[in-house]
Amino acid sequence: MSSPFDWSFPYASRKMPVLAANAVATSQPLAAQAGLRMLLAGGNAVDSAIATAIALTVVEPVMNGIGGDMFALVWHEGRLHGLNSSGCSPAAWTPEYFAGRDAMPGTGWGTVTVPGQVAGWKALSDRFGKLPFATLFEPAIAYAEEGFPVSPTIARQWATQMPKLANEPGFAEAFLPQGRAPQAGEWWRFPDQARTLREIAESGGDSFYRGALAAKIADFAARTGGALTAADLAEHRADWVEPISQSFRGYELHEIPPSGQGISALMALGMLDQFDLESMGRDSADYYHVSIEAMKLAFADLHQHVADPRHMRTDARALLDPAYLADRARLISMDRAAVPVAGTPATGGTVYLTAADASGTMVSFIQSNYHGFGSGVVVPGTGISLHNRGLNFVLTPGHANQVAPRKKPMHTIIPAFVTRGGEPVMSFGVMGGSMQAQGHLQMMTRLAAFGQNPQAMSDAPRFRVEKGPVVNVEAHLPADVVQTLRQRGHNVAVAPADSLEFGSAQLICRLPQGGYVAASDSRRDGQAVGF
Repeated sequence: MSSPFDWSFPYASRKMPVLAANAVATSQPLAAQAGLRMLLAGGNAVDSAIATAIALTVVEPVMNGIGGDMFALVWHEGRLHGLNSSGCSPAAWTPEYFAGRDAMPGTGWGTVTVPGQVAGWKALSDRFGKLPFATLFEPAIAYAEEGFPVSPTIARQWATQMPKLANEPGFAEAFLPQGRAPQAGEWWRFPDQARTLREIAESGGDSFYRGALAAKIADFAARTGGALTAADLAEHRADWVEPISQSFRGYELHEIPPSGQGISALMALGMLDQFDLESMGRDSADYYHVSIEAMKLAFADLHQHVADPRHMRTDARALLDPAYLADRARLISMDRAAVPVAGTPATGGTVYLTAADASGTMVSFIQSNYHGFGSGVVVPGTGISLHNRGLNFVLTPGHANQVAPRKKPMHTIIPAFVTRGGEPVMSFGVMGGSMQAQGHLQMMTRLAAFGQNPQAMSDAPRFRVEKGPVVNVEAHLPADVVQTLRQRGHNVAVAPADSLEFGSAQLICRLPQGGYVAASDSRRDGQAVGF
């Protein structure tokens, strides 16, 4: 199909935040408007968030699907609540099941843990929602049945993932019906997904874990080499958890506790609390250097110590102990980059959205198939694309995160929430694998140390460190900062201007006299909406 347009965007563009009494922000405009519809219908921020999330499985399939996991932080009636609805590994996943491998597989059934997302939708709705559960599905079902034009960013991501996943069970039939990815502006319909969403809505999610949909998932696994069974699916429950937090400049950053990686953002923030960031300057080389070094140290601990909390040998309190973080901070030299190693504490592809309503309820919500479409496995006739979250296990004998039956892997998706003096300030997240904790750190320092507004916090140049020695930075980071970082020993790689590797932030910040300011990342199609 030829297009009448050149879908490149050669000129710098700027988004402005939305100020309103009720707000939604996410990475795809149609999904944001699905959430807004629930608020206009008399629902609250929780109803809005769930409807947005369900719509995202249809309109942004390159980042999430029905078969993923989800986490949420909800501020409601003066208290912050945490929900972890990530799934466990199949019962068959013993270390011997992966014998002969050096690492976990990247795609296919060998990466598919139990999808927790659907149970999370229902748990949130039951506890905090105002509208009927089935009502929340109406926009998504309409998008799947009637279709929508694919945006340029999503078309690009679709085409990029196609070569790796085309041969996985069910993928080509579901997402490449013409033998290719849809192009920008091309209309996309997925009636199979509409039928599945309707069945989930009508059954309250029960069909996905104990009914007809569960049987289809288990049967397809049995026929195509998967280990996931009906019994594995039936075991899943969404878990309400107590958030963990870290103080910084009078604010508190709150995260979901392990198995999530949010604790690494808290650790890095605790280290940065030992430094005078304000004197360094908002966008200075010193600011970037010390932030990178703190994040590297936090990640070293994350990958050594964090796993399913039932299997961790070091608990979250030890990793967040102020004395331990002060010791870690003393390892940071201002004139040179270091190779981080894990410390020894004292023993003891993702979509993000946020919604807030006029009554004061605020939701920080994230769900994911992990790497784009996830495992590439799609259950025929259902539109259920299954995540590849099992990739986050390790095969190292004795490691806290070693693969084992009915165990949760260390998890990358994390929502964030900020309070001050016990009052809500901001719900936010930065989707994108290991970028998430790093993004939380960068948003938090810009808020608390430099007082930037949510849109400016999002637009600022980001860094991204990985397990390897390279520090990736965005193209709009000033050249003199890049040069100084290199002089200090950082192996800096400047990404292309259109890189999608630095995550996508969505932020809603409470205004002092009421209402909110909502911002959506300029790096994606996203939109902040409100009324």
